[in-house]
Amino acid sequence: MEPRPAAPRPRLCDSLGADQTPSASTLNAARAEARPAGRRAPAVAAVLPAGGSGERMGVPTPKQFCPVLERPLISYTLQALERVCWIKDIVVAVTGENMEAMKGIIQKYQHQRISLVEAGVTRHRSIFNGLKALAGDQPDSKLSKPEVVIIHDAVRPFVEEDVLLKVVTAAKEYGAAGAIRPLVSTVISPSADGCLDHSLERARHRASEMPQAFLFDVIYEAYQQCSDYDLEFGTECLQLALKYGHIKAKLVEGSPDLWKVTYKRDLYAAESIIKERISQHICLVMDTKDENHVGHRLEEVLKDELNHVKVTSRLPCHTGRDLDQIMSEQCYSYVCVNVMTSDFEEIRKLVDMLEESNLSILYPVVVISVYFLDYKSVPFDQKMENLMQIREYAKEVKKRNILLCGLLIYYPQDEHKLQESLRQGATIIATLIKERNSGLVGQLLVA
Repeated sequence: MEPRPAAPRPRLCDSLGADQTPSASTLNAARAEARPAGRRAPAVAAVLPAGGSGERMGVPTPKQFCPVLERPLISYTLQALERVCWIKDIVVAVTGENMEAMKGIIQKYQHQRISLVEAGVTRHRSIFNGLKALAGDQPDSKLSKPEVVIIHDAVRPFVEEDVLLKVVTAAKEYGAAGAIRPLVSTVISPSADGCLDHSLERARHRASEMPQAFLFDVIYEAYQQCSDYDLEFGTECLQLALKYGHIKAKLVEGSPDLWKVTYKRDLYAAESIIKERISQHICLVMDTKDENHVGHRLEEVLKDELNHVKVTSRLPCHTGRDLDQIMSEQCYSYVCVNVMTSDFEEIRKLVDMLEESNLSILYPVVVISVYFLDYKSVPFDQKMENLMQIREYAKEVKKRNILLCGLLIYYPQDEHKLQESLRQGATIIATLIKERNSGLVGQLLVA
């Protein structure tokens, strides 16, 4: 087993939005169920088999390493498990040829509590290798045996903490548990000649999903008793617990987001979900307190036009407290409204703070520099010369995964024209934030 990489600098747990974060009442109830009065919480670890070749994906790169928003898919799955503080260890089984690449991912994205083992030639053999590492069967193992182990797919990045809690709690009581979902299509059995033999009643059957959880001794002993045929051709861990441990797994209803990235089109779906989730909060950095100024009109229009998005505003102060606020908000979309000046220094300060916060390590951060300029006060050429700084600076900060572009709104205008410009500006802002298109970096758009 590969030694666990040195822990990186601590950072705040990340969140992808309200739909990914269970309510406090849900978590507290599950935690109370998992920790009865007078009893300690079970030690929990997770095993991720990540040795697949991704043949169905139809691309040369194994699907767990395919980029989504320029970040490997497996990194999102690790992040989802890391966010759960009660999972003590995460063991990832990867092939020898991908071992160095996996170490690089752990280091680059600052993953923690991760240990690596070499994958087997099949899924079950990879899982078995992960369990062996947790059991301490390998001489160089630094891991301790957990009471409960979660088995999850490396290519299911949207697993939620409440589902993990439910399967762990059920495994503690029943010995094994797994997430299920309703069947989308009816399952049929063909005959040897390719004709319909029989079909199953869809309402009586369910699709087995991940995560699954087991009392460690139950699943480890089941794997120790497995036949070579099971290890070569089997895929269902719950069946092994039933066959060799005589444990009937408790089935837990899973959420719609437990789907598995299998085909190339699934990568685009995953990217769309991630973009949607990190675009649900916009922070406006406004350089004036004057609530009657046109800059605050844009904030009002954004709130009206994007009523499903949280819009907050604050003054630029660039202090340590301000950096703490950026980190705690976990916001990946910033609109810097330059009401009083076209000076580019405020944008530089904001970008420096975003880089220091490490937010852009995990997701592309969009920064839109908005300028409200009175076209009568300064010659047009001079204004454009000041604003064109954005192009070269945007190329520089793109390397840090910060996507910077500009938006120019002229005023004063008559009320109708100004309102229309503000609506158009809000539409441009919403599109830039939702799409996170790196091809638009450095562009100066006009509303």
